[in-house]
Amino acid sequence: MIKMTRPALTRHRETTLRAATFVLAALLSSWLSCAGRSAHAAGPATSSTSSASPASLQVLHWWTSSGERKAVDVLSSKLAEQNIQWRDFAIPGGAGIGAGKVLKSMVLAGHAPEVTQLNGVIFGEWADLGLLLELDNVAAQGNWQKLLFPTVWSLLNNHGHVVAAPLGIHRINNLYYNVAVFNRLGLSVPRSWEEFDKVAAKLKQAGIVPLAQSGESWQVATLFETLVLSEGGPAYYRQLFVDLSPRAFADARLLHALKRLRLLKQVMQLPVRERSWTEVARQLVDGEAGMFIMGDWAKGDFNAWGLSADHQFGCAAVPGTADYHLYSIDTLAMFADDYSHQPAQEVLAQIAMSPAVQSDYNKFKGAIPVWRSPDTSKMDGCSQNSWRVFSKGSAYLAPSLVHRMATDETTKDAIVAELRRFFVDDQISEAEAQRRLASIARALSRTGKVE
Repeated sequence: MIKMTRPALTRHRETTLRAATFVLAALLSSWLSCAGRSAHAAGPATSSTSSASPASLQVLHWWTSSGERKAVDVLSSKLAEQNIQWRDFAIPGGAGIGAGKVLKSMVLAGHAPEVTQLNGVIFGEWADLGLLLELDNVAAQGNWQKLLFPTVWSLLNNHGHVVAAPLGIHRINNLYYNVAVFNRLGLSVPRSWEEFDKVAAKLKQAGIVPLAQSGESWQVATLFETLVLSEGGPAYYRQLFVDLSPRAFADARLLHALKRLRLLKQVMQLPVRERSWTEVARQLVDGEAGMFIMGDWAKGDFNAWGLSADHQFGCAAVPGTADYHLYSIDTLAMFADDYSHQPAQEVLAQIAMSPAVQSDYNKFKGAIPVWRSPDTSKMDGCSQNSWRVFSKGSAYLAPSLVHRMATDETTKDAIVAELRRFFVDDQISEAEAQRRLASIARALSRTGKVE
């Protein structure tokens, strides 16, 4: 619980709301009215006031695919067992882009949801504005620090306070393949890019799209960050996307990753259209494509469609990344407002960390539990491998840029936009794209200094 007297709380909230308005107004000016219409269409935005039912929580999130909905059902049903209603407010859109816009508009309008899905460093920004409920008591009573992976525990902490409840850990550097297609053509899972190129050539010769891919910005950037990890490993990856080191952006390894991205475009279905990741995943399981690179939330949907690992689809690490884990962590944050919903919010935080939810939620979501020692017997081979690599520690881990684990929203958006510009425009050379990315790093670096 936040330790603050009521007069101080009032002054603090007035100050932080003014700060929030100043910070967010520029970002919202172009789409605030549109986001407001989206929020109205999805469901009424209920103000967190004393008139609202204390036994219900409005939860804003972007879990809308088949596997994701099953995972949400685990949470909502457990909450219902405690006589608390989960008021679902789902905003479609990959990587939470639409949900983030709606959330900002609701906060500025004074209608913040009681609970929201937030990923990565961004909830630290909300916490710095004094808007999030601190879950220190829940964390202490649940012994979270001992149970959680150190990387997860560190992420939840903001200036010594726990500001979010963890749900699961996603591995993003996964290569999925259609088992029937690979068996029919006598193909082996590629462990290197040289092997990948040979497999892609055989798939193309057989009239099958070698690599399924969408042209959506976040999906292009997700593919690219796996290539950076493959090319340079976690240490270089962090220099690039966490430290924003100008020297890293000038490194030849970034150029090689850009060249690989352009080469991979040649084994995709051209033109590469903007499609949802679920539509791209369908292309793989229908046998129209042989391979697909995506986070393990795709596995959650494969399972929801009645498919199982090693039978209808296979799961391996992207070439060159078998020993690494490109991660994103699902979390729930609670808006404090007048604290009338605090008891229900704390119950949800406790539920999120319960053994049953950690097991069932992540089974449906395709992720792994945030616990250091989960029951691995209930995991498929893909999840066991994810857990094994994540358990190796920080030297083997890379925080996803695209999924807000590495840096702030402004920097992420600038890099993602530049990557998509390069991807769609073949007239932009790899060297020019590298120069543009280096310029972004210099402009947005925390130090502002060129090394």
